[in-house]
Amino acid sequence: MTTRWIHGATFKVLGIGLLALLMLIPLAQVNDLVREREGRAYEATMQIASRWGAQQKLGGPVLVVPVQTTQRQGDAQVTTETREYLLPDRLAIRTHLEPEVRRYGLYETVVYVAETTLEGRFLATDIAALAGPGRDVQWQRAELRVPVADVRGIRRVSPLRFGEHELSFGTDAGGVAGIAAISAPVRLEAGALPPQLSFAFDLALAGSERFSVLPLARQTELQASGAWADPGFDGAFLPASRRVDAKGFEASWQVLDLNRRIAQRWSEADSNGLALCESAFGVSLVRPAGPYQQNVRAGKYGVLFVALTFVAFFLFEVLRGLRVHPVQYLLVGVALCTFYVVLLALSEQFGFGPAYFAAAAATVALVGGYAAAVLAQRRAGFVLAGLMALVYGLLYGLVASEDYALLMGALALLATVSALMYLTRRVDWYAMGPAGHAS
Repeated sequence: MTTRWIHGATFKVLGIGLLALLMLIPLAQVNDLVREREGRAYEATMQIASRWGAQQKLGGPVLVVPVQTTQRQGDAQVTTETREYLLPDRLAIRTHLEPEVRRYGLYETVVYVAETTLEGRFLATDIAALAGPGRDVQWQRAELRVPVADVRGIRRVSPLRFGEHELSFGTDAGGVAGIAAISAPVRLEAGALPPQLSFAFDLALAGSERFSVLPLARQTELQASGAWADPGFDGAFLPASRRVDAKGFEASWQVLDLNRRIAQRWSEADSNGLALCESAFGVSLVRPAGPYQQNVRAGKYGVLFVALTFVAFFLFEVLRGLRVHPVQYLLVGVALCTFYVVLLALSEQFGFGPAYFAAAAATVALVGGYAAAVLAQRRAGFVLAGLMALVYGLLYGLVASEDYALLMGALALLATVSALMYLTRRVDWYAMGPAGHAS
């Protein structure tokens, strides 16, 4: 009885299931390899960014004024100095991104140059409000700071036109709330200011992958455009209007001080850095899912694909009265796992689509030819190769489709189970003898 059970269909099914689970080991190694290559691609992206310009965050001019405060402590008077930060009343930014793809060895990333114009105004009432009892405002040491996340990306900057003056920029070590900045000194006379102080300047800023703006005004407006067909609008605020087509994109934002978590005025003792970064908004130059993301998605269905192929072999055993040794199942499983290694290697060279077709064709030919030899039936090899080609086509659809992958996978799984139940509806499993022959 024990010998019959060992050589029966139940034991064979359990053995095939165990072999399918064993394939998790090489599949896990393949996934580790994908992550390693993805890490190298990220390092390459960082190398390009370090020489070209990183993801950029840009803000408008912030007025920074030292203020000395005198307080009595016991019999003595103690004077402390702090810097006050004041945002403009209005900021309008117009930028046009000129993207291109840069390579570093095998790896690619998107970089751009943003031709940008900034203009706006400060209100004299806001500036005058910095003064007060016990506060000695150091107007002669005031400066305008413009936050730029990576100042290495500055290709060109015009003089800052502030009121009736033209100011020259220099690098500022203090920054704005932890973000690097360029600065221009400005002398103010609080009692002789016009109602509005306008500002404007032009900036050519190089960066990688993403361009974002900080809402550093009571009313911040951004108009962005670029020759990129796959933009991603992200950050704290979505555009009020946008247009995207094959030639590029245009989008506009409008953010009020009521919408943000940043105060209109703060001192350097306040912690505004986190709120400032969280309030950024802009556009990412998105590329369709890269080869590593697609390899990861394909790998998620690896066990299912191995199991379906093993089931197909087993059905040939059951329905045709053939015999397949466990070692032959193992070799087929290894061939199926090799597909993912070949896919990864080719996708780095030729892109995911051509690599997938080449790797799938090679695996289908390999397993189909092996099946024809093992099952001693050429027709069986062609049938199995056709089924594998169908499953590979379905897998490509699952990998390529982000929005409908779950729906497609669920329907395909339902169809597969239905087909298995239909094909085996008349099989008498109790009557199955050793190796698929009736006992």
